[in-house]
Amino acid sequence: MTSLYSPRSGTMRTAPATPLDLGCSVPVPNVQELAAIISAAEGNGAGEVPDRYVRPEAEADPVASPADGDELPVIDISKLINSEFLEEQELANLGFACREWGFFQVINHGVSDETINKMKKDMMEFFKLPLKEKEEIKQLPGGIQGYGQLFVQSEEQKLDWADLLVLSTHPFARRDIKFWPTNPTTFRDTLDKYSLELRKLTGCLVRLMAKDLGIKNPDLLGNLLSEHLQSVRINYYPPCKHASKVLGLSPHSDGTGLTVLLQANDVNGLQIKKDDRWFSVKARPGAFIVNIGDHIEIMSNGRYKSIEHRVVINKEKERLSIAAFHSPPFEVALRPFPELIEAEEERYRAITVGDFMKAYMTDRLDGKRLLESLKLKK
Repeated sequence: MTSLYSPRSGTMRTAPATPLDLGCSVPVPNVQELAAIISAAEGNGAGEVPDRYVRPEAEADPVASPADGDELPVIDISKLINSEFLEEQELANLGFACREWGFFQVINHGVSDETINKMKKDMMEFFKLPLKEKEEIKQLPGGIQGYGQLFVQSEEQKLDWADLLVLSTHPFARRDIKFWPTNPTTFRDTLDKYSLELRKLTGCLVRLMAKDLGIKNPDLLGNLLSEHLQSVRINYYPPCKHASKVLGLSPHSDGTGLTVLLQANDVNGLQIKKDDRWFSVKARPGAFIVNIGDHIEIMSNGRYKSIEHRVVINKEKERLSIAAFHSPPFEVALRPFPELIEAEEERYRAITVGDFMKAYMTDRLDGKRLLESLKLKK
């Protein structure tokens, strides 16, 4: 049984957990192997990127230079949970980050260095395995968990320069353990501990966001996002000599509630869209990059923003990251909290989490198209 929250009534109710078919992705070539083949062919005068990976927009879209000075806000969690510090100022900083950026980095977050370092190490070891061994846990027809790709809906669609390992981590009933790697031997235990720590961090962050928004019971929002649906997408972005022609991840906003991202090595590549330009994110050592998803934009009645982001590729080095996604149960109706529409119009039509996620997962990544379709016309 699952405890559900209705933002309209402000009450909790219990309902059976409902399995949901989130679709699948069309199988595509392994990009790590493709990158190795192209790299080897360059010595023979070949080595061109296949046309399905060539993305003209990667070069055409304007990118802000480092001299422009815009950097992600940094939130110190210890200042929000320790009464010795000026909590009100740091809470205001968090609210500013959520309203104006939709992205921020968190430091002093309470997740141990040991847990983080083990997760990084096991991710890297997995992607070093021979392709045959990695494909022992490849995605099966009709599913999204496992090693493979997401959001590929046709044979003509342009492709991202990346390989993925997608796993459901919470609730336990949604875990399909046959897709969890057994090599390295520590992987399963590491991911179990890591995902639990991120649920705790997410609960803390969302309760603070609810407090900033003025939601009467912050625990309701905190429990919605930390106690229900969590999944991870482990990303491997191979290097590419023609990096300016490809994209590691197409522009999109996250179709979930809150995302917590860990960059596993020192290769940056994440870019966010702000003021119609792309800004490169420089990950701080030991920090998590957090971003608002579409669900929170709806529940906050647009006060907090989910932001388009993408990943670009490095010419020389691979990049690895792990994104943890947190969402309410499938049965919950996404709509603004009542106290947020007492003095303003409701801006989004209601939709269940399940219907939203099915629509999101069974289409290609395309900016904020789905969320925009839910906006009520004035």
